[in-house]
Amino acid sequence: MKKRHEQKLVILSMLMLLALNLPLLLLFDSSKPFLGFPVIYIYVFSAWLFSIGTTYLIIKRYYE
Repeated sequence: MKKRHEQKLVILSMLMLLALNLPLLLLFDSSKPFLGFPVIYIYVFSAWLFSIGTTYLIIKRYYE
């Protein structure tokens, strides 16, 4: 794997660290459910799935 692709994974890790930081999580902590689920759950699992999908694409596409 080339250095720039490793850098993409490091940037993705930093973005996920920021996305799952407590002050940002508290923005989504509301008492109103969306489709029967708390909004914070939807946010956390969406961010998590985005991270997994993006990591998969980077590794699958650029693995040498």
